[in-house]
Amino acid sequence: MKKPALVIMAAGMGSRYGGIKQIEPVGEHGEVILDYSVFDAVRAGFGKIVFIIRKDLEKDFKEAVFDRIPSSIDVEYVFQELDSELPFDVPLNRTKPWGTAHAVLCTASVIDGPFVVINADDYYGSAVFSDVMPFLQNMGTDSTDYAMAGYTLRKTLSEHGYVSRGVCQADSKNLLTSIVEYEKIEIIDGKIVAKRLKSDSSEIMTGAEPTSMNFFCLGPAFFDKIREGLKEFLADKENLAKTEIYLPILLDTLINKNEATVEVIPTESSWFGMTYKEDSPIVKKAFKNLIDQGIYPSPLWG
Repeated sequence: MKKPALVIMAAGMGSRYGGIKQIEPVGEHGEVILDYSVFDAVRAGFGKIVFIIRKDLEKDFKEAVFDRIPSSIDVEYVFQELDSELPFDVPLNRTKPWGTAHAVLCTASVIDGPFVVINADDYYGSAVFSDVMPFLQNMGTDSTDYAMAGYTLRKTLSEHGYVSRGVCQADSKNLLTSIVEYEKIEIIDGKIVAKRLKSDSSEIMTGAEPTSMNFFCLGPAFFDKIREGLKEFLADKENLAKTEIYLPILLDTLINKNEATVEVIPTESSWFGMTYKEDSPIVKKAFKNLIDQGIYPSPLWG
């Protein structure tokens, strides 16, 4: 059976730090977060790694990331540009990227089997790739039955400010019924306070809610779903200038239209990332602990 691929969305990589070369290493030998995701995926049995980047980042990306990964690993990258794989012409007033759903569509020419899509600057845990492997191995090429890793909300928060998260609801069969995008989730006076996208009101969360961290198990049939979604998206003229189409929102739409299912696969893995510069010491310490526990070698690419 064909090994699944790992798609890493890196088009915005380094944007908050001033570029890819300015990303602060988290490992003892210059490793960045995505190095550990690649390592974990290959160790779990993934056969191909595909990075999504911007054309203007190609040189820096090759030097800082691509060329450091061992040649024994099947790695390539694709570009996310405004006109990449679009089923229509780019509107004249559009300069902003189309969003994460479009980013995934940019891999259509190099993906022909099941794949997982993740963010470049998030650490998903060493076990999660193995957690989803049985699902991927049983997934047909034409299947519209997808999956996502379900993290516990409290394990995905930052101590230094708010984060954006997709909070999930699932039925008795662990099938996703909705993903609600929250623009701001933060800890205030010991409580988890959340505000929905485009809403001024706040809600109190328990912290036990299953949460999407953009770790989705998809297949080639999903590319047509993205194309259809982009066409519908374009039909609303208010979306033309700046609005993006997010992967979780598209999946939520497909679920509501009974065009797809998404199984929530629980994981005990802890997410962490450098949402804020102040997160850096915590993240570095966490990786040091993982290395000391023998979960990762150091150097990683020895």
